[in-house]
Amino acid sequence: MSGMAFPGELAVVDDVAAAFCELVVASAPRSIALSGGGTARRCYERLAARGVDWSEVAVFFGDERWVPPDHPDSNEGMARRTLLDRAGARRVHPMYGPEPVERGADRYDALVRDEPPIDLVHLGLGADAHTASLFPGSPALDERDRFVVATGDELHRHPRLTFTFPAIERSRLVVVTVGGAEKRDALARVRAGDDVPGARIRAPRVFWIVDRDAYPAP
Repeated sequence: MSGMAFPGELAVVDDVAAAFCELVVASAPRSIALSGGGTARRCYERLAARGVDWSEVAVFFGDERWVPPDHPDSNEGMARRTLLDRAGARRVHPMYGPEPVERGADRYDALVRDEPPIDLVHLGLGADAHTASLFPGSPALDERDRFVVATGDELHRHPRLTFTFPAIERSRLVVVTVGGAEKRDALARVRAGDDVPGARIRAPRVFWIVDRDAYPAP
């Protein structure tokens, strides 16, 4: 099923996590950037049961709150608990480090810049139509030179690192998973072509996996 307003392909499914797993297994990425949030957690829990060999897959993160992995708000911690530690992933590149957040941004920017394009970048969509940690009104939305920047504002707890749109565009495949009625308005804004962060996602291939609560039948 395709949607003309979407910046890519669209599949409306009953089970976002199952469809995500099928796409990842079929794509067999040698490098992947992981996301955060409840939908991502469900995707990774399901993916951990698929028996994929993660030992040689390079694992990155598309954004991260500046907290250590044992903090409940850490994307890395969530991904380790649900997928990476269970699957024996060895080539994991954490965003967080014991350093100022701006220095972490420089470190991760250099890392991503020195690596080949990431095979698969997993993104979500927030209720305000943000993606990664690219929030409405953020100066990071218009960053064109860097792949990773430090960001944050008074509306969101914790400083963060995030991929910029140039980093996302450089990947071979972007998969955006969206689930739940609370995302319906944000998805409608993407469909309408509004200037919201989620509508700016571009890459050689962009695939949206959306459930029927977020994308109700007309």
